[in-house]
Amino acid sequence: MDKRSNTSRQKRSAKSGGTFKRVILGLGLIVMVMVTGIGCGFLTASMNTKPDLANDILPPASSQIYDINGNEIANVHAAENRRPVKIAQVPKQLQDAFIAVEDNRFYEHSGVDPRGIMRALYTNIRGHGVAEGGSTITQQLAKNAYLTQDRTLTRKVQEVFLALQLERQYTKKEILEMYLNQIYFGQGAYGVQAAAQTYFGKDVEDLDLNECAMLAGIPKSPNYFSPLNNLQAAQERKAVVLDQMEKYGYINRSTAEKTKKEEMKLVKPAKKTENGVATYFIDYVTQKLIDKYGADAVYKEGLKIYTTIDMDMQKAAEETVSKLPTYKTDGNGLAQPQMALVAIDPHNGYVKAMVGGRGNDQFNRATMAVRQPGSAFKPFVFIAALENKFTPNTVINDSPIDINGWRPQNASGNFSGRVSMREVARYSMNVPTVKIAQKLGIDKPIYYAQEMGISTFVLEGPQNDRQLATALGGMTKGVTPLEITSAYGTFANKGVHVEPVVIVKVLDRNGKVLEQSEPKQRSVVSESSAAELTDMLEDVIKKGTGTRANIGRPAAGKTGTTSNYNDAWFVGYTPDLVAGVWVGNDDNTPTRGIMGGHLPAEIWKAFMQKAVAQTPAKNFDGSRSSNYGGVGELEDDHKQELRKKDDKKKEDKKAADKKDGKENTENKSAPAGNGNKPGNAPAMPPVVAPEPGDGVGKGRN
Repeated sequence: MDKRSNTSRQKRSAKSGGTFKRVILGLGLIVMVMVTGIGCGFLTASMNTKPDLANDILPPASSQIYDINGNEIANVHAAENRRPVKIAQVPKQLQDAFIAVEDNRFYEHSGVDPRGIMRALYTNIRGHGVAEGGSTITQQLAKNAYLTQDRTLTRKVQEVFLALQLERQYTKKEILEMYLNQIYFGQGAYGVQAAAQTYFGKDVEDLDLNECAMLAGIPKSPNYFSPLNNLQAAQERKAVVLDQMEKYGYINRSTAEKTKKEEMKLVKPAKKTENGVATYFIDYVTQKLIDKYGADAVYKEGLKIYTTIDMDMQKAAEETVSKLPTYKTDGNGLAQPQMALVAIDPHNGYVKAMVGGRGNDQFNRATMAVRQPGSAFKPFVFIAALENKFTPNTVINDSPIDINGWRPQNASGNFSGRVSMREVARYSMNVPTVKIAQKLGIDKPIYYAQEMGISTFVLEGPQNDRQLATALGGMTKGVTPLEITSAYGTFANKGVHVEPVVIVKVLDRNGKVLEQSEPKQRSVVSESSAAELTDMLEDVIKKGTGTRANIGRPAAGKTGTTSNYNDAWFVGYTPDLVAGVWVGNDDNTPTRGIMGGHLPAEIWKAFMQKAVAQTPAKNFDGSRSSNYGGVGELEDDHKQELRKKDDKKKEDKKAADKKDGKENTENKSAPAGNGNKPGNAPAMPPVVAPEPGDGVGKGRN
């Protein structure tokens, strides 16, 4: 009896407990629904206070840009060039181009596209980053015209509600018309009519398919894809737009391929009239913010932008432009050759100075010019070797080699026999560098270069960088001055790479912090390998190809000159500052014999002497590993080694033949192949060592 009574009490207790839990859960659901309803009602009510969304625009305010010391260096505002047009004036092909590349389901959704959001989410998860957005054209209009650019959940919810209200209040054609008149195209042009006049000098209704596809590609990044700033990137983006138009049935394959090949007739860009300081840097910062927050945020929302620029260093950098000769004036009225200079603090990645050219255009060569690095790439081969048991004293046989029909040469065509890797770096010797890369495999130097921030490698397809000419800087595309300078910063920072930073923090008009930089760094190579490479590159400046860069204090660096003298480089560093200099013609034609060890080295020296004048000289830190236990000598692959048959060149043959046991008659401190011109091989001068035309251009392999 007692047992039955206890059991029934337990059942009643369990039943009452379960009922209580269900009541609590039900109340919780009711409260959640009420809160959601109240929130939605509040948002809806607030949205309904905007009876005419098309005329509701936030009041504009200029943004300010500050240097590293907090001094204002620029006031950014748009001299807004906007000429609204009716949708009937916009060519159908331009409408189709925007819909294909921005929102292919524009005519099917009601302002928000769940399918597009899921597709973008899937793409971004697969790509481990934000490669695709899920916003519709209606949402983009809502964000750009009526909201701030805060990346918050509240702003995103407001954007959704505004998009839904826009769809209720206006037709699809009206929404598309407002969008096409609202978006920013760079060069101060808002809307398709202003863009058509800015880029092509014609009304929007007169644009052809080629021009329509070009315009539709610009808003993704108005600075980078502007054809007046970066024609190559604009052409590549145009091709993407045409592919999307073909994919969604607006044009056929043959039309897309034909249009991709058509040239673009552009209006000549107006020369920059301002004589301000750091104009390329200010443009770069401005466009990075436009890409992230939108043009209206930068030009109208009163941002306060604190940057890394050091104005004393910047002025010193801009003074070096006067050292450039003028050999010709191109079709755009620009003096040639041009130059770029970037200076970075290797410890925190702060960009301290940036020159993107002579200052009379908007093409920032420091960040946009992708050029062949020549022998400036060789340190990535050397660091890969040091990480794989080579030492600066490892011996390589500088002798002829044949790699599937490719026979790399030193600048003079002569060979120096047994040389150390230190000498290979000092005198920028080509053949031993190729042999090192062949032994390691070219993937290793490429890997280390990528880890140090070089993003321009082509690793797939019929023409790619996974071939030995890359060891001499013969890349498929090339490098930008910003990236290769940042990569050299890894050597100065004991093997730790820090990504370049130009913006320290951004505040909105109310003082709220929108972003704050945090250094992104990773250890790439060992401290000992970085120290050994630095020691080798110090020799380049002390008594190698870079003696004209000697600033009278510890410094390391590397010259680079491509075949036919199309590109000339000097990239170097002290313990606290790394700087890179590039000189070349915009059209990639020869520069009348400018070599990295001459003009770029002199420009680097002139800048660095002023930039580090207030910094006490000090030696490089870092421990160097023992030479014991490493690779003492790189053995040749005799199947690929060539043997010269010309009896007149007995000394070269004797130097290449390791078996004869005789001492090389060449001066080991001055290997052959370092004359003033390719083809000459005088002994290395004791003070100034002219650099050979080292490196190869793409296509030499």
